[in-house]
This record gives sequence, structure tokens and C-alpha cells, in this order.
Amino acid sequence: MSVEPDTDIDADADSDTDIDADADEEISTANTMRERADESRIKLWIMLTANRLVITAGLAVGVFAAFLAVGILVPDVPQNLANGDTKETMFSTLLGAIITGTTLVLTISQLVISQENGPLGDQHERMSNTMDFRDYTSNMFGGPSPVDPSAFLRRIVEMSERRAEAVRDSVSGSDNQQLREEVDEFTDSLTGNADEVRDELDGGTFGEYDVLRAALDFNYGWKIFQVERLKHEYADEMSEDTDTLLSDLKTALSMFGPAREHIKTLYFQWALIDLSQLILYAAVPALVVAGGMLAFFGSGPVPGTTFGLTNTLWLVSVTFTVCLLPFLLLVAYIARIATVAKRTLAIGPLILRGSQR
Repeated sequence: MSVEPDTDIDADADSDTDIDADADEEISTANTMRERADESRIKLWIMLTANRLVITAGLAVGVFAAFLAVGILVPDVPQNLANGDTKETMFSTLLGAIITGTTLVLTISQLVISQENGPLGDQHERMSNTMDFRDYTSNMFGGPSPVDPSAFLRRIVEMSERRAEAVRDSVSGSDNQQLREEVDEFTDSLTGNADEVRDELDGGTFGEYDVLRAALDFNYGWKIFQVERLKHEYADEMSEDTDTLLSDLKTALSMFGPAREHIKTLYFQWALIDLSQLILYAAVPALVVAGGMLAFFGSGPVPGTTFGLTNTLWLVSVTFTVCLLPFLLLVAYIARIATVAKRTLAIGPLILRGSQR
């Protein structure tokens, strides 16, 4: 949704009126990303909110159950698994895949760590950029910027809330009823969203998904667009003080964008390092299990039955699942990282998802 350049306002007045009317009807938005997204609660919980180790365990149970179900439903499977060649082919392939996959993950980890390395000039530039941003936000806060990521984001949200309320106070005496109503609705929407996000950020610990989840709930881009629209549509009816307060509000909202992106980047690096460590931990038992199957059970069937199923089917189902644990960890972590990255591709007032257009 956009507004035509000033040179075309007269020619496209009808089009602009339609745009403004549509925008007026959609000033308010839901307070959380889940409510704004046109997706199911269960899907978002699996992709984003749930603990990654719980998701990995769920995937492992699913793989085990699926393997066992195929063995039950297809009569030839237990007989094929009793063949030494089948187990040897399966676990020798898994052995090579585990080694290759672990090496690849180590390479990814090294790439993440390498971003923190560099010559003195690059480190000085990184430090200068960081301190410049902190100085700017400190001036906006009227005091030192918090060092805790959740507290830092909370201060920006609080500042946006206070400035929105100041805008509402400044137009309370306006003769334009529509302006007062739109500013009231916008302020109520912003403060409601801000209260929700501040509650989520309170006590949040960096390294966990809670901080980033709260940051995603604050749709600052839509709020910046509404500020721009109000300034454009009511430019002739606003006092100079109101215009200045709207500019201050836009500045506070604009500060949230780079702050969120910086914290998101740090979280991605943190999560990828955690993933690398977990895959290394899981790769060792997976290698032992795959090697043990080749060394001790690769030549023939495992005698006996348990709960009506051959012990060979039970053993291969369990060991196959264990060997897949490094890959399942990768799936669980990358699912969250990719989903967050897709939802934060644009910085600023650009709405990419159809559910919010």
C-alpha cells in the first residue's frame, strides 16, 4: 500500500482517497504475531515456540513409529532386515552420512565464528557503529541504554508508547473529529501491542527464543506507515507541535527495527553454535551405534520376538532412529531459524505477508 508522489496527487486524487479509506479501516492490528498470521496455532508452536529438543524427540518418535509401522504392514520387511546384506548396506551408508554431515556442520560453525574474527580496523568499525547507535538511543531515552537485550528492546517499546500518548494528548483539542478518532484508535492499538510485548520481554533471557518471540510481536513497520499516513493526510490540520511529536514517534519506532535485527542476528549465531555442539554430541553415539550394527549384527538376524514382532525389526528401528538424531536436530533448529528469517526479511514499513496487507 503506497501513496503517490506529490506531483501526481491532483491527477490521482480518487486513488489516494481509496488508499486512505482502506488504511483508516485497518489502523488497529492484533497484539501478537500469531494473531496477525494467517496460520494455525499448532504450526507456529512447532516451527517457533516449542523447545527444539522436544521437537527433535517428537521427530525421533515419529521416525521410529513409521519404521516400525512399515515393518508391520509390509510382511517382507522383517525378512529383508534379517538379511545381513540389507543391514550392512543401510548402516554403512548411515555411517558415511553421519561423518559427512558432522563435518559439514563443523564447517558451518566455523563460518559463524569467523564473522567474529577480523583485523583491528574491522573490529574498531564494529565497535564504533555499536557505540554510535547506543549514543543515539541514550539521547532518546534521556539516560544510558540498557545492556540486557530484553531490557533494551523494552525501553524502545516504552518510549514509543509514551510518544504515542503524547501525540494523542496534542490532538485532543483538535476540531477535526476524524483526526482525533484515528489517533485514538492508533494509540490504543500501539499501547495494547506495547503492553503485550513488554510483558513478554520482562525477565526474558537472551539465548532463549522468548526475547526474539516478543520482538517479533511488535509490528513496528505497520505503525511507522500509520504515522507517515497521518502526517500526510492531515498535514494542513495539525499543529507544529503535533507534527514534531509524530516525527519523534516515528524515530522511536524506527529505532526498534535495527535493534531487533541486531538481536535476531546474535540469536541466529547463538542458535547455530548450540546446534553445532548438539550435533557433535549426538554424532558420537550415532557413530558407535552404526559401527556396532555393522560389527555385531550385520551378518544375520537377531533371534527371538518381542510383543509379537521380531527382535531384528525392533533393533533396526531403534538403531536407525538413533543414527538419524544429528539430522533431526538439524531439522528442528533450521525450521525455527528459517521461519524467523522469512518473517523478518524486510526492515521498515514493508508488509510482505498477505495476511497484513
